[in-house]
Amino acid sequence: MQNRDEIFATLRDALVELFELEPERITPEANLYQDLEIDSIDAVDLIDHLKRQTGKKIAAEDFKAVRTVADVVEAMHKMQDAA
Repeated sequence: MQNRDEIFATLRDALVELFELEPERITPEANLYQDLEIDSIDAVDLIDHLKRQTGKKIAAEDFKAVRTVADVVEAMHKMQDAA
């Protein structure tokens, strides 16, 4: 089970790899849609990539509520607790 810092690192690496973002732009407060310019298709790609990396899938309903990087980390952390 990963802690929040490890989840953040996994997420940051995914965002850098998938969307060629600079790592320093990816902070817990960064808004996925405004600050990192991720659109809905990118979000689906991100969910799929994270599923392959972690073996766990974030439900689309849960992902609709996320706005920031920290929201994704929290959703992934809760998903681990539920498993």
